[in-house]
Amino acid sequence: MFEFIRTHQKLMQILLAIVIVPSFVFVGVSGYESFGNDATTVAKVNGQPVTQQEYDQALRRQLDQYRQRLGAQFDQKLFDTPEFRQSVLDNLIAQRAIVAEASRAHLGAGDAAVQRALAESLQDIPGMFKADGKLDEEKAANLIASQTGLTPQGYFQSLKRDLTVQQLAAGVQGSAFAPRAVAQMVSNLTEQERDVQELVLPLSGFAAEVKVSDAMVKAFYDKNDKLFQVPEQARIEYVVFDANAIASQVSVTDDEVAAVYNAAPARFTAPEERRASHILVAVDKAAKADAKAAAKAKAEAILAEVRKAPADFARIAKAKSEDPGSAEQGGDLGVIEKGSLVPTVEASIFKLKQGEVSDVVESEFGYHVITVTSLKPAAVKPLDAVKGDIALELKKQKAAKKYSEAAETFTNTVYEQSDSLKPVADKLGLKIETATGVTRTPNPVAGQAPYNNAKFLTALFSDDSLKNKRNTEAVEVAPSTLVAGRILEFKAAAKRPLAEVEAQIRQQVTAQEALAAAKKAGEAKLAAVKASGDAAGFGPVQTISRAKIDGISPLAARSVLKADVSKLPAYVGVELPGMGYGIYRIGKVHQPAQPDAARRSADAEQIDNIVAQQDMMNYVEVLKERAKVKVLQPVGAKPADGAQ
Repeated sequence: MFEFIRTHQKLMQILLAIVIVPSFVFVGVSGYESFGNDATTVAKVNGQPVTQQEYDQALRRQLDQYRQRLGAQFDQKLFDTPEFRQSVLDNLIAQRAIVAEASRAHLGAGDAAVQRALAESLQDIPGMFKADGKLDEEKAANLIASQTGLTPQGYFQSLKRDLTVQQLAAGVQGSAFAPRAVAQMVSNLTEQERDVQELVLPLSGFAAEVKVSDAMVKAFYDKNDKLFQVPEQARIEYVVFDANAIASQVSVTDDEVAAVYNAAPARFTAPEERRASHILVAVDKAAKADAKAAAKAKAEAILAEVRKAPADFARIAKAKSEDPGSAEQGGDLGVIEKGSLVPTVEASIFKLKQGEVSDVVESEFGYHVITVTSLKPAAVKPLDAVKGDIALELKKQKAAKKYSEAAETFTNTVYEQSDSLKPVADKLGLKIETATGVTRTPNPVAGQAPYNNAKFLTALFSDDSLKNKRNTEAVEVAPSTLVAGRILEFKAAAKRPLAEVEAQIRQQVTAQEALAAAKKAGEAKLAAVKASGDAAGFGPVQTISRAKIDGISPLAARSVLKADVSKLPAYVGVELPGMGYGIYRIGKVHQPAQPDAARRSADAEQIDNIVAQQDMMNYVEVLKERAKVKVLQPVGAKPADGAQ
């Protein structure tokens, strides 16, 4: 039962990694945009490759997610393990297997659902929607490209795939449940309280007696090589040539803006905008003639009432309209776009003047009385209103043209004058940047820095660049982004000298020896109190449970809560790294007087979730077998290129 509970967090992490698939991995549900040969393929699922690049991207994505979630508590070393790297590959394989099954089952999210999900994903980003509530497509496209590297269509398809995968997962997980007896048992264990007393033998009482010899220091140093390794690294300088560098050098004149404006005034004409309201007397189009006649007569009576008091249209609509969608809003239909309403109603709206009321209009829904509540005629926007947009458009056009021309200059200059980056920086007005601690593989800590790119780093650490200190070639690290660099200083991988770390080692060995002495004394004391049952020397009674741990260390609490309490008092000895050795006396075990109903309900829900997640994991394993997974290159042994 305890092992079942402890696996909950791991199950959650795996499920999230499987269901919430990183958007850049696939483009569509039915097909992959992954290409690889045996040298670049780490695994195959259904004969389709999982490439080294995809694995590296997934590894960085996972690290970025943990970095954002943990903030200042994030420690890269905790994730630099074979197990973590293997879990990333396992998740990629699982994702492929799920997508393949969704395709076989002909599952798919509708375009409308994807549009809603897209809008929801962007709704909290300032400036992403215009004043009329419509998505600013250009801003959305730029954001998607910067965050995912995908086109809007590619992102739409990836989102469609994600929703499809979630459909499949929901079908499996939705059928899972756990017996209530299990939930009650878990709640009882969670709420069980134990009265405990503590006796700690602190390290400080033993450290003074520890004598650390030079031989002990040397032995520790020799035995723990990895603790003192400094990886190879370089101090570099680099220049970035991209559209932004060109844009700052491009200008647009007022005459050029005016020429564009005058050449195509239709581009800058705001279309006519009409807002309308209606009153509906509903009747089925298949109704008999007498029913239709009665409905029309009712509409005629309403029309007469409206014409007597046109200003009361909204009041009359609210009282008498049979259109449930607009009656409460006084019949308001909003701004009318052509093609959005049934033809007879739309035609009537576009014939009316503002404030004018129509005759009775028949449609397939019944009989309508219509008025136009506001009308803005089509008008050419003044030059001042569109000047900024035109200038931006012209600037982009000029920058694109200039970029194509200057990119060749950049590429040739860094190659022909390979002993310095200054010539290309001066010629194109670029800034020379520097970076330290650069290694052969991208460092997740550096994130999206231009130099932190696998292709660029391969060029930077090539023999020509490393040994001869020459510029790298111009490397495209992103669309319309070139980077060139050079190594200023290189340090090979080395072990820190003993003299540099001796004080650190003495401190660590002292702590180890003191803890060993505390443990030895503590175990003797533990045996003595077990034999006597004596409580002398122990601290005051504290009550702890799995839901509430106060007053003692979490490490000690886990041991106390796992201890055999079939015979009381019970005693537990625990090593407390950095503190000493603790002895704990358990005097009483009991349930709280008032069970926590809210907690028990949450426990039941959590257990159902765990069962659902376990069902999903089992299902995924079946899908992986069906997909005939082949792992071609192990990734757990060492960091993959481009992912350290």
